[in-house]
Amino acid sequence: MKNLKSTTDNIKEMLNSLNMKYSAEYVDELLEISINESLSYENLLEKLLKWEIDARERKRIENRLKLAEFPEYKTLDEFNIQEQQSLSQKQLNQLKELTWIEQGYNLVLLGPSGVGKTHIGVGLGIQAITKGYKAMFVQMDELMHMLKTQEILRASRARLKRIVDSDLLIIDDLMFMAMEKHEANLFFQLINKLYGQTSLIITSNKGPEDWGELLGDPAITIAILDRIVHKCEIINLDGDSYRMRHRKTIFRKS
Repeated sequence: MKNLKSTTDNIKEMLNSLNMKYSAEYVDELLEISINESLSYENLLEKLLKWEIDARERKRIENRLKLAEFPEYKTLDEFNIQEQQSLSQKQLNQLKELTWIEQGYNLVLLGPSGVGKTHIGVGLGIQAITKGYKAMFVQMDELMHMLKTQEILRASRARLKRIVDSDLLIIDDLMFMAMEKHEANLFFQLINKLYGQTSLIITSNKGPEDWGELLGDPAITIAILDRIVHKCEIINLDGDSYRMRHRKTIFRKS
């Protein structure tokens, strides 16, 4: 038993030296399984390597979910498609396949507050990360703050770099307020940088035909729209607010 323990400790040390820390944590359990199931050396090694690969993948997804800065963890499986008549289950399943990211398409989700725009955006972002993509979520007001402070704040530069390096960027509440000309120009510069390399999901309660009023400058408006809607699917979501329908109350039902 002493020799076995010593051998096990040596195996753990060697695995750690090879940066296989997840396998090192699994050794004791795996050796017990190998004895109970009479595993061959090949099967034992296969299980060990598979454990390491799977554990690294779980950690990678965990890290990317953290860096994505989603406001909450909501998957598409939690989205009640029955309450959204303007989007079919078939269409939602097509979106979940994420082929549109590979094809360089953008999505614009339009509709009033509470119809599920942000939920769909976050759900697609989570789906993208689990499939190996890098995704980022940002509120429009936060994005404008980053753009205006990137020259003076390291944190803003770091977040913008993650945005530029992403495969998918979700911008929530686009055009909820008017922009000044220099703000619109900063936004255009970012969209231009992302064009052709990063897919966008944009949520808004105003359609592209109304964005010009908020962007102010007609030339910048045309340039931004040209890059966003060139390859784009626009989905109009309707219905009553989900939050209002399912709001909690302090009163007991009689």
